Amino acid sequence: MKKPFIPLLAGLLAMTLLTGCLELHLGGGATSNVQSPTLGQQLIDLQKAKDAGAISDQDYQAQKAKLLNTK
Repeated sequence: MKKPFIPLLAGLLAMTLLTGCLELHLGGGATSNVQSPTLGQQLIDLQKAKDAGAISDQDYQAQKAKLLNTK
């Protein structure tokens, strides 16, 4: 009864380790840092929205003034 138990246990342990069920994180993983857009990038995006017709010139001027006054 002991003979089939040991290989079965070893196989189960190996499968667990190989499939990542234990979520072992060996080595450094990639980390992601979320950064807020810079003022310049916000102004560029605002200009693109105006050029694409997504916002009116009046909205563009209002948002631009808002961005420049808050920074």
